[in-house]
Amino acid sequence: MVELSDDAMERFPVPDLEDLPDDLRERIEGETERAGFTPNVFAAFAYEPSHFRAFFAFHDALVEDSALEREEIEMIVVAVSGINHCYYCNVAHGALVRIYAEDPTLADQLIANYRTADVSDARRTMLDVAVKLTERPTEVGREDLEALREAGFSEKAIWEIGAVTAYYNMSNRMATFAEMRPNDEFHALGRE
Repeated sequence: MVELSDDAMERFPVPDLEDLPDDLRERIEGETERAGFTPNVFAAFAYEPSHFRAFFAFHDALVEDSALEREEIEMIVVAVSGINHCYYCNVAHGALVRIYAEDPTLADQLIANYRTADVSDARRTMLDVAVKLTERPTEVGREDLEALREAGFSEKAIWEIGAVTAYYNMSNRMATFAEMRPNDEFHALGRE
């Protein structure tokens, strides 16, 4: 039986699963079966069904039709979330970095100081641009896109670096605003 955790977020009530529209229940049940637990982000965004649909549709587009490797997407998420001090995304996506990169320490490095993380020069350039877009968006210029091209990223991948960064800045702010709490399960994933 799937249940939505009452402590998924602190500032808004978590809805009951049986009160949700069928499509949300089906998505949540599918994610729970896949993960082995219900990630709290699903419980939190279920508060507003139309936002849940839009949020996860964009998420799915970002990860399913990407020129970036999945570990690169998660690295961007964690570097941006580290800058934004987003507890939920640092923990949840930190687990995904560990899993996709098959590296038990990379997420911690990215959260603490992505510039000193054990990543290639190309990926450091990718993270530099993502962090600049997060901290100083008006300063992002043609030279940043050219640096990504020189690092070997395709035009599609460059667009996606911007899209992933923008999406997770929004996600970080909603998680912080609602005080979303990461599931305990995320803390241990990918560490062994």
